[in-house]
Order: sequence, then structure tokens, then C-alpha cells
Amino acid sequence: MAVFELKILIVMKKLPLRLLILVALLLPAAAAAQRVDPVYIEDRLNQLQQAISILTGQLEQLQYRNQQLQQQMEKMQADYEFRLDQVEKGGGRPGGAPAVRQKGFRAFVQRNPQHALAGNAQYWLGETYYARRDYQNAMTAFAEGYKNYKASPKGPDNLLKLGVTLAMLGRKTDGCAIFARFAQDYPRATDLQKRRVEQERQKNGCG
Repeated sequence: MAVFELKILIVMKKLPLRLLILVALLLPAAAAAQRVDPVYIEDRLNQLQQAISILTGQLEQLQYRNQQLQQQMEKMQADYEFRLDQVEKGGGRPGGAPAVRQKGFRAFVQRNPQHALAGNAQYWLGETYYARRDYQNAMTAFAEGYKNYKASPKGPDNLLKLGVTLAMLGRKTDGCAIFARFAQDYPRATDLQKRRVEQERQKNGCG
């Protein structure tokens, strides 16, 4: 009995928190069987250790892939911001420079629609269109960003730029309706975002 308890303690110390539930489910059956057949207990303990090793490996693979995706997204975003900055300073062509990462943002969203950074990628996709004055596609991208990733960190920015883009397309009434919805949908938006919304409301003569 002492040997069994010692092995259990050793296994428990090696377990990630997420795997403790698995142990909790398997231990009662193992403890009951221990009173009958010590060999059975040894076999079950070995099986448990193998299962833990497999699950730990899978978890590490998922964490690694998530880290790679995040680095990829951050690289694309930094690259786009740099190119957009160059365009705004006159160092590039408004119609061409930001286009380098068009397919990158779209591909990221298509391949990883549930990723934590998908909302960011959708927003920057809209920005690439907006920077090239392709307001129709920009409107679509921002609208999809708001619809599909409303709760993402870029949710407020997607809604704001949707209103701005609608105004640029001559649909000021629709743009004003979007600005009016902002406070309701994002009461905890940053002060900067709230100021930008108010500026756009005044700029477009929203009542």
C-alpha cells in the first residue's frame, strides 16, 4: 500500500493542472482495484503515465503552433504599419506599397478563423484597402470584422472604421448610425477611441 501511494504522489507532482481532472477520474477505479490485484494497479498506473505523456506532448505542440501564429501575425502587422507610415510620409505610392501584405492578412483569417488574433488580422485587412482608397472592400472587411470578431481587441476599431468608410462612400446617414451604436456596443472603449468617434460625428454633421 505504501509503495502504491508513493507512486501516486510522484505522478501527481508531474501533472499539469489541466491533467489533474484526468487523474481524479481514474484514481477511484484504480484504488478500488488495488484491493483486488496489485499487478492490475501497476498496469493501470503505467497506462496513466503514458496517457499523461501523450496529452502533455499534444498540449506543447498546440502551444508552439499558437506562438508561431502570433509571431506571424505580429510580423505582418509591424510590416504593414511601417509601409503605411512610409506612404503617409510620402515615401511610397498610396496605391501600391501597402498591398504587399493583402494576401497575408486574408490568408491568416481564412486559415485561423478562431485564433485570438483573427480579429486583428481582419482589421488590418480593412486598413490595407482603406489606405489604397478602395473603400468598398474596406467597408466589407470592417463590417466582417465587427460581425465576426465583435469581442476582439480590434472590435471597437472595426466598428469605428466601418462608420468612417461609410462616410467616405457618401453614406453619411449610415455612418452616423454606426457612430451612435459605438457607445452602446463598447461602453468600455478607450478614451482615444471615444474621442475619435466624437470627432467623426462632428466632422460628418451627425445629430
